Amino acid sequence: MTSRWYIITGSASSGKTTLIQALSKMGYLTVPEAARILIDKEIKKGNKLEEIRKDELDFQRKVLKIKVDTEEKLPKNKIVFFDRGIPDTIAYYNLYNFNPKEVMKFCKELTYRKIFLLEMLPFQKDYARIESEEIAKKLHNWLKKAYLGLGYEVIDVPDVSVEDRLKIILSKID
Repeated sequence: MTSRWYIITGSASSGKTTLIQALSKMGYLTVPEAARILIDKEIKKGNKLEEIRKDELDFQRKVLKIKVDTEEKLPKNKIVFFDRGIPDTIAYYNLYNFNPKEVMKFCKELTYRKIFLLEMLPFQKDYARIESEEIAKKLHNWLKKAYLGLGYEVIDVPDVSVEDRLKIILSKID
């Protein structure tokens, strides 16, 4: 079943969170990035980012579980914008040389309406990022391959102002 869900994806430092927040302020239903939800929860418990990400496969599995659990609760007939979709996990598995087979079953159960892939902005580190600029560029390519490999059309969103990115995205939703 095709939902009315839209994915905002891109590598680290591509402006996903900023766009999701802007869409939320406009009244759209939005879902924050699952990895940040997990990281924030673990930091509140007193864990450091290095501890949280020391077993990358375990971390990615926990992120996937949050994504799957979140999607199960949301209405498919309402417009929802996600900061990353389940197929992003395929890209992360490939980036870290894990077999994405276990993720694929979750990608076949639901179809998103459209995928918006944000071009990278000037790279900035933050409290939740472990990626370097070089890794972020590789991730961008893996993200595109993951969605294209599942049969999605990927709409590239250039490095323009937040307002212009919003115009591009909103002009393509239905």
